[in-house]
Amino acid sequence: MAKATAFVDASPLIGLAYVGGLGWLPRLYGTAFVTQTVRDEVLPGRGLPGESAIRGALRRRHIRLLRLKPTEPVFPELDDGEASTLRAALEHGDGALVVVDDLAARKVAGQRRIPYTGTAGVIIEAKRARLIRSARPVFERLAQTDFRLSHQVVEEILTELGER
Repeated sequence: MAKATAFVDASPLIGLAYVGGLGWLPRLYGTAFVTQTVRDEVLPGRGLPGESAIRGALRRRHIRLLRLKPTEPVFPELDDGEASTLRAALEHGDGALVVVDDLAARKVAGQRRIPYTGTAGVIIEAKRARLIRSARPVFERLAQTDFRLSHQVVEEILTELGER
């Protein structure tokens, strides 16, 4: 994939934190941003799983905090983090990519012609870019968490990547 500016929602951040994949974001997409709203969702200061990895990725600038807070357009069908991520990508314009897992957010991104991917897509790209040797152990680690990704989807991905 050509380098883009990625705008990352909470779910992919947490999923990638679980599997040690936050450092892949700048290598795959150039610059990776989170909005203040997403940052507040994933770093509530309660020691939740993934919180220290996300804090470290921000400190190392693998992901960057976007201070801009566009308020338009309003996306009432989305949660605040997803809406802020899409607004930031729209504000950025060409070259923006949203990394979002929520189906409703993906639908809105598609309607707005914003390219998108999700946690599984980042893992696929990491494998294709040879950042990881195999996607299978990454998906196995993800499955040991409360992250939801269907077994069938994972098997289809592994087949596509030649890991079956």
